[in-house]
Amino acid sequence: MIPDVSGQEFKLEQLFGSKTRARLLGLFLMNPEKAYFVRELTRKIDAQLNSVRRELKNLVELGLVVEKAGTAGARPGATLAEKKKYYAVNMDFVLCDDLRSMFKKMQILLKKYLVQELEKRGNVEYFAFTGRFVERSDVPTDIVIVGSIDPAELQRSIVQFEGDLGHEINYTLLPKEEFLYRRQVADRFLMSILGGEKVVMINRLGV
Repeated sequence: MIPDVSGQEFKLEQLFGSKTRARLLGLFLMNPEKAYFVRELTRKIDAQLNSVRRELKNLVELGLVVEKAGTAGARPGATLAEKKKYYAVNMDFVLCDDLRSMFKKMQILLKKYLVQELEKRGNVEYFAFTGRFVERSDVPTDIVIVGSIDPAELQRSIVQFEGDLGHEINYTLLPKEEFLYRRQVADRFLMSILGGEKVVMINRLGV
């Protein structure tokens, strides 16, 4: 769910017809080099198996997603139905680049919405996107949050964000006191974040 320019909120499924379809599109378009099995997709986008199968059928018929078959363990001459199917985005689809561009812009709004949601749920004094959001494979976390927020509330917001974003993320929540202590002793993990590339959304600590 993301806010529109008028400040009202709309859900991705309102734009794409269903939550499952919107999340599948995000996953495929933002990870064009990857292919997924059906049950893997249900886990990644947190959707029911039948719903995923239905939307995959629609996307394959549209031509945006291609269906392939694995050969491991298949008998000679096995039909496609007898082999294990997996799915990937069709980069030759005429609107693929346009859709990828649109989803990249939507990710910016999703990030802003996540920050707004967490500020409503607790006291956030520092928030930064790092890791995969800035293509830093050397950092073992994608989001750093400093403040006091209920872990269960945070988890729910992150799960929603992951689903809309189309991939899993790692996040770190630190109380203010722990953050300041780690900074004082030059904790390696924290210094790797503060000293590297990141996108800071909230900074009330003056760091």
